[in-house]
Amino acid sequence: QVYLVESGGGSVEAGGSLRLSCTASGYTYSSYSMGWFRQAPGKEREGVAAMDSEGETAYADSVKGRFTISQDNAKNTLYLQMNSLKPEDTAMYYCAAAHPAPLTWYLMISVDFGDWGQGTQVTVSS
Repeated sequence: QVYLVESGGGSVEAGGSLRLSCTASGYTYSSYSMGWFRQAPGKEREGVAAMDSEGETAYADSVKGRFTISQDNAKNTLYLQMNSLKPEDTAMYYCAAAHPAPLTWYLMISVDFGDWGQGTQVTVSS
């Protein structure tokens, strides 16, 4: 059983920064992809950033240059550093994992990811 627990959300003003963390337990797969998704009220869930077990990364165009995904394998933790936050970044952010990593993991299609955390809220005020 894989468990994903997110933390680090909160409320910030536009231009501020937050770092989200996702701690994984029960994860022993050699091939996987992990990613961050978000869902704002009334909108569909969208992929924000993802990476595979080789360290390759992918980002949504809307966050390129502002967000950075990284992982600490020793701590079984995935991070999302979010800088220059905008009000449109306001959403519930979810950590997700797929094993093995699908060939199209970089497209960040939510149905390809089978394990999900409970989410952490990010609110950016103008």
